[in-house]
Amino acid sequence: QGLGKTLQTIALLGYLKHYRNIPGPHMVLVPKSTLHNWMNEFKRWVPSLRAVCLIGDKDARAAFIRDVMMPGEWDVCVTSYEMVIKEKSVFKKFNWRYLVIDEAHRIKNEKSKLSEIVREFKTTNRLLLTGTPLQNNLHELWALLNFLLPDVFNSADVSECLEVQCCSCYFDSQAAVLKPFLLRRIKGEVEKSLPPKKEVKIYLGLSKMQREWYTRILMKDIDILNSAGKMDKMRLLNILMQLRKCCNHPYLFDGAEPGPPYTTDTHLITNSGKMLVLDKLLAKLREQGSRVLLFSQMTRLLDILEDYCMWRGYEYCRLDGQTPHEEREEAIDTFNAPNSSKFIFMLSTRAGGLGINLATADVVILYDSDWNPQVDLQAMDRAHRIGQKKPVRVFRLITDNTVEERIVERAEIKLRLDSIVIQQ
Repeated sequence: QGLGKTLQTIALLGYLKHYRNIPGPHMVLVPKSTLHNWMNEFKRWVPSLRAVCLIGDKDARAAFIRDVMMPGEWDVCVTSYEMVIKEKSVFKKFNWRYLVIDEAHRIKNEKSKLSEIVREFKTTNRLLLTGTPLQNNLHELWALLNFLLPDVFNSADVSECLEVQCCSCYFDSQAAVLKPFLLRRIKGEVEKSLPPKKEVKIYLGLSKMQREWYTRILMKDIDILNSAGKMDKMRLLNILMQLRKCCNHPYLFDGAEPGPPYTTDTHLITNSGKMLVLDKLLAKLREQGSRVLLFSQMTRLLDILEDYCMWRGYEYCRLDGQTPHEEREEAIDTFNAPNSSKFIFMLSTRAGGLGINLATADVVILYDSDWNPQVDLQAMDRAHRIGQKKPVRVFRLITDNTVEERIVERAEIKLRLDSIVIQQ
């Protein structure tokens, strides 16, 4: 459904075997959730490539290593990040031809355990697959390049790379340096008929109750905010988190919701600036026959939205980090089914952001924004992807004059970096 990174990789390994007589063994490292898909694609596209999959508990792995891996009657071993860490001694025994890492931004921190282990393997070629090579800063991109070519991108470069200020000539030279190592696929090139995506930022105010809580949080921690320099970073991040909660809905704080008895009523809407706007927006979208993906960072907020949907009589599905695998599949299939009665699919941004296809929705609402802009882009791409028939509208809710404005500003700076260095 994406841009064919999986297929291109499989084609490359098949080409090496059949046209160049270059045997494996190859290793493909993937997130656990995509293992199944990779194995299916190998069978589907190049069945003559003997792909095996290392997964399972300790006993299952031991048997697999003894009966399958060691005899070596295979071409490609597909496995997950976790398994490589657990079975690194086995993987070190092989002389790998190609080491492929899917969703390679997992090794963007060169000090992480996974990064250190994959660097120890004997490999002739290395291939990294990622939709988001540059997430927060240039250092992460450098870490990926250093993994591919440790001699070219060595540790001396990194200090230089981080010291240089953002001048355009520097970025031009960076883009030129990257060109030989980067194959970039853009949706517009792969799928000419994909309808456009349009993002609208909606700026809104705080409700009376939210203003009271926002002030309370700041006043309570005024001494921390004033003690510039001797700042305890964790406490500051915690204040930011509390302020973000406040912008979303005051009921995320204990004691804010009126009661007992607790009732679902108009106060659920009127006490939050975002809910007021969301309520009007959803009514309009419903009228227009649109279907909505609603993303939030906070699972507790999804609980409030569930109450709201039941109260308004909107049919919905929900997916977050706690949703078991079978229920995920079921929710996605129900929402995507022809003539589905589900109007809203609510997802937590980080759990629902990767690799899920919900192209039957044409509206994405980001209830709040992530510090890492690629996370929000991944979320929008659940709907704006190959298979989408309608133009996609994205609404981003931002509370005026609060911490949220800063988060969006910071995210946009990171995206500019991406567009200068990578997109060129």
